[in-house]
Amino acid sequence: MCSQRVRYIANTLSQMNSLPITKAADSMPKWMVLLFACACGLVVANLYYAQPLIGLIAPEIGLNESAASLIVTLTQLGYCTGLILLVPLGDLIENRKLVTLTICGAILALFIAMLAPTAGWFLFSSLIIGIGSVAVQMLIPIAAHITPEEKRGRTIGNIMSGLLLGIMLARPLSTLIASAFGWRSVFGASALLLIVLTLILRFLLPVRKPQSDHHYFSLIGSLWTLLRDTPILQRRALYQATLFASFTLFWTITPILLVGPLFNLSQRGVALFTLAGALGVIAAPIAGRLADHGHTKIATGCSIATVAIAFLIAYFGGSGSLAALVIAGVLLDLGVQSNVVLGQRTIYSLGSEIRSRLNALYMAIFFAGGAIGSAIASLAYVRGGWDLVAGIGFIFPAIALIFFFTE
Repeated sequence: MCSQRVRYIANTLSQMNSLPITKAADSMPKWMVLLFACACGLVVANLYYAQPLIGLIAPEIGLNESAASLIVTLTQLGYCTGLILLVPLGDLIENRKLVTLTICGAILALFIAMLAPTAGWFLFSSLIIGIGSVAVQMLIPIAAHITPEEKRGRTIGNIMSGLLLGIMLARPLSTLIASAFGWRSVFGASALLLIVLTLILRFLLPVRKPQSDHHYFSLIGSLWTLLRDTPILQRRALYQATLFASFTLFWTITPILLVGPLFNLSQRGVALFTLAGALGVIAAPIAGRLADHGHTKIATGCSIATVAIAFLIAYFGGSGSLAALVIAGVLLDLGVQSNVVLGQRTIYSLGSEIRSRLNALYMAIFFAGGAIGSAIASLAYVRGGWDLVAGIGFIFPAIALIFFFTE
């Protein structure tokens, strides 16, 4: 049975490797969907490990409270940089090599973070961790290429479930590991996991060689033209940028609020709280199926409205209601994660030869929104407390909802 299974996997990979760039396979094997989901989850988690640990990391490396959110902000900015400068290469060079080399960059940065003696070194590693984590956005377009149109939303939704589970579990896992072994061990453990993942992807990831007449600089230069001439991309990116700004605003400040005098939770208590957000993972496959059945518009409106409602409920957390914060966290993650799948399903239908660049633009714009949310988080909390944070968090999806009604 084992040898038959190995032969099946080898034959499947051989068939996929022979596919031309414009032709999708009849279906993506379940084991490969699982591989992609696990890979995305392990890589993207590196963007979020530091969020609940800011209170531990900042004092040790010499960052004050008002500058602490730089840890999250630089990671997000690094991710945006990688999206613009590296992800478009998926339309130019062989994808498996591109993915594995990018993950290797993240591994190096994680070891630097683990050993960082000063704020400068740690912030530098945060930037590079963000850049290296864009390997996720190289994997998802590969999955879209080898999946037929009528099943693409479902496949992307299932893979995004793994990615979102990585996002949601990153915070509680990093908190638990840090409470037992110190925050530096979190980055070392992640580096070791990525080394194993890189070896697995090197042998199991299908080879995809794009057919392109671009060179690197013309490829990057074409991004502006694509953004300018693709209204659907503009709209979907704006929706997600505003929602993700709310997302990073909430999850940057909530751990600080929870360990403060109002709730006085331990790091383990914060970990249990962040686990509630993992319920958002159920939204991705549901959103993908709704998109496959032509319900993208109504699902988008519901996603945006859910995020707005989440912050109306979150406001009561400032009065000491832990239940309000838990409910808000669950609703926030449900809305944000479903909307990102709806957006990707939409833009992946615009053309296979430009899919990596469209994905790069979409992700870069909405992660720029996330960087804005995390950048203003500490300042808003210092100046106006949780009430101001909740108010700003509501404004972002309100803007998206107003724009949605012009669709």
